[in-house]
Amino acid sequence: MSSLPSTQSPFTSALLAGALAGTTVDISLYPIDTLKTRLQSSAGFYPSGGFRGIYAGVGSAIVGSAPGAALFFVTYEGLKSRLRSTRDGRRGDGMEMVRSDGWSEAVDHVLAASAGEVAACAVRVPTEVVKQRAQAAQHPNSMAALRFILAQRGDIGVLGVWREMYRGWGITIIREVPFTAIQFPLWEGMKAWRRRQTGSRQQVSALESGVFGSLAGAIAAGLTTPLDVLKTRMMLAKERQSAATSFSQIWKDSGPKAFVAGLGPRIMWISAGGAIFLGTYQWAYNSMIGIT
Repeated sequence: MSSLPSTQSPFTSALLAGALAGTTVDISLYPIDTLKTRLQSSAGFYPSGGFRGIYAGVGSAIVGSAPGAALFFVTYEGLKSRLRSTRDGRRGDGMEMVRSDGWSEAVDHVLAASAGEVAACAVRVPTEVVKQRAQAAQHPNSMAALRFILAQRGDIGVLGVWREMYRGWGITIIREVPFTAIQFPLWEGMKAWRRRQTGSRQQVSALESGVFGSLAGAIAAGLTTPLDVLKTRMMLAKERQSAATSFSQIWKDSGPKAFVAGLGPRIMWISAGGAIFLGTYQWAYNSMIGIT
């Protein structure tokens, strides 16, 4: 039985559904993320904590999950809708334009997802810096890691602290944009295929969205693992260094195999995370716009 039409705006629905989805996935799969970070650490898995304290740094994740995911989905859904309206709108002479083909829609999804990731990184990068330093046992918890960074203000100044909090911003963008450029068009494509199979439904179910999110996430995670390794090493380094310098150092010290460190946990984490994240998002979004 269908629920009554909702008066919830698409903006608010995306905001709230994204916040719920981000918090749910980050907290539920946090231990796997910790193990992945320690596998990628230059110090080695066991010196970085091994299997001990797998919830180290979780405070940072709790603080950053909801706003980061909300920013992503508000930007993603908003730009996707704007691009679709532009492609499917009316021309100045009032004649109906031909509806976008599948390729045009895929391009819209890539652009919207990329913009969403850039917006989300405004929150994600500082929380990642703090979280990963706690995960790698450089500090006992998120608060200690944050205090250590802030305590450097006397030596490096406010701007230096700001740069330290956003260390790895560039490489995070370089990692996240290809990841979402792979994951979201695949997810949207599978959802569109399912809608065609079922006829008139406007949205897929939460379960279907979760399955598609898991498959798309696993593929994107595997292909972007080298960028994730590079990002992790840059955030954990004792001193700031460029992506090129970090890449050369990793290659020199550990060889090419280092760039697939943590591949298994990353695929497992993001595959499960894709199911929870996009399944939860679809459930919340469908509920708020009145679709059951």
